[in-house]
Amino acid sequence: MPSYCPATRPAVAGIRGRSLGYGVNVPWMPLVLAGYLFATLGARLLSGDRRLRVLALVLGAGALPCSALWRLEFAATWCAFAAVASLLVLGWVRRPGPGTPVT
Repeated sequence: MPSYCPATRPAVAGIRGRSLGYGVNVPWMPLVLAGYLFATLGARLLSGDRRLRVLALVLGAGALPCSALWRLEFAATWCAFAAVASLLVLGWVRRPGPGTPVT
């Protein structure tokens, strides 16, 4: 039985309403999506840093409307949401740490 490798399968593309849909026909997509979210958010959720856990919760909560919008044919909703959520990270790194002089 040959193993499955998405890089060796043909990609498909087509017009989907107002956007271009593309993919590689990944089997068990809900499982793949759950694995993706666990891999990208799991470490943050398990972190001892409260801000990282908040970021993971915000991104995880954002995955739901992004999925709904994607099904309604709005392109790149996850990327757009991640860009907006990165403002949390910007606020985190720009905030002076304890003992840091403010200039």
